[in-house]
Amino acid sequence: MNGPEIHISFAPGLGLFVAARRRTGRSAVVTDGVSTLGHVVESLGVPLTETGRLLVDGRPVAPAHIPAAGEHVHVLGVERPQRVPGAPLRFLLDVHLGTLARRLRLLGVDAAYESEDIGDPALAAWSARERRVMLSRDRGLLRRRELWAGAYVYSDQPDDQLRDVLERFAPRLAPWKRCTACNGPLTDADKDAVRERLEQGTRRTYDVFAQCTACDRVYWRGAHHARLEAIVEDAVREFGDAAV
Repeated sequence: MNGPEIHISFAPGLGLFVAARRRTGRSAVVTDGVSTLGHVVESLGVPLTETGRLLVDGRPVAPAHIPAAGEHVHVLGVERPQRVPGAPLRFLLDVHLGTLARRLRLLGVDAAYESEDIGDPALAAWSARERRVMLSRDRGLLRRRELWAGAYVYSDQPDDQLRDVLERFAPRLAPWKRCTACNGPLTDADKDAVRERLEQGTRRTYDVFAQCTACDRVYWRGAHHARLEAIVEDAVREFGDAAV
């Protein structure tokens, strides 16, 4: 770039995206005079999905603003809880976030997920087609213009990932209402109706069942129920009452 020089600073929470020399205070950036401020911010490593207000000399501007020489830019992080207008809150998770997808579904949150790596263009198109918030740790994916909306998942630990998403978006929780395998809705199932699909020990031990209306998977309170119950209770206690 060989054009107007601006001075830019980033909110502390955005530090992981930028070079070390830009993490504190203002730093000089030479722009090309035609690129938008949004493009400049992303060229420095910060996906626009992670930015809140962009302030130029203290006043808010749109990402389409063309920086002028001498401007002082401050990039804020996303305000939480983040509201996603225009559609029911639904998510799409990339191939690396399978555990997070299952936990969101356990809580009744609509979370689409593809276990195969279908590629960034296909994921971005899916996000746009179904108006889903793309959750990913892939910064390149989150910079794709086709995305309807997106969010960076900051941790690689499922417990922290779940807390981050619930805190950021405050989705409505409806535990035990969604299939953790395919994301379809669950309905109560009569034991006799699913008997032939159960192992003998399960038929003998359990009487309460649910079934996915999309993939027909059958659920009951088996050996892992206590661990799943703990995840649900922790989430509901911290992030809101479960839906009736």
